[in-house]
Amino acid sequence: MAEERRFRSASGAPIALRRRQHSGSCRELTVRGPRLQLRSLSAATSAVWLAAYGLFALSENSMVLSAAIFITLIGLIIYLHFVKIDQESLLVIGSLGIQVTSSYASGKESTTFIEMGKVKDVVINEAIHMQKVIYYLCILLQDPEDPQGVSEVVPLFQSSKPRLDCLTEVYKSCQEILEQRKTAPQSR
Repeated sequence: MAEERRFRSASGAPIALRRRQHSGSCRELTVRGPRLQLRSLSAATSAVWLAAYGLFALSENSMVLSAAIFITLIGLIIYLHFVKIDQESLLVIGSLGIQVTSSYASGKESTTFIEMGKVKDVVINEAIHMQKVIYYLCILLQDPEDPQGVSEVVPLFQSSKPRLDCLTEVYKSCQEILEQRKTAPQSR
């Protein structure tokens, strides 16, 4: 069972949240950002190549054009493979852990797994950025030496930066599974 809702990012860009419930204690939450726009990509490429052509016309050196083409292509490959993230997903399995996956525009995926025993809580935190308050979801990892302490904070959805209404949906889903985990050992 999957449902998808539309939201906005902190910058106002349209994003979509897809909730998929695999079982009572397993949910997948995916935030999909806007796709790479061919129009903006073409405009940036054209601007670089026009500037290179202008330099070529002044200097009459063909290496300027070759360098512009080479730099544009290398820059595009780096952007698609290391910078532009199309979607970020969170797979929460109550008995196992939390898997965080980022899918890049080139098709590359980056995955991190956090064991449920290390998870202290999932919270919505706030930060001040450029005279604005922004909210972000993060996983608090339990300090192995101090059960009441937090050893690390793992921020989620760093690329898509959903607004508070979207984060609240994800937070509630995570908390339902975390609550099941907390009550499960007591019922045995």
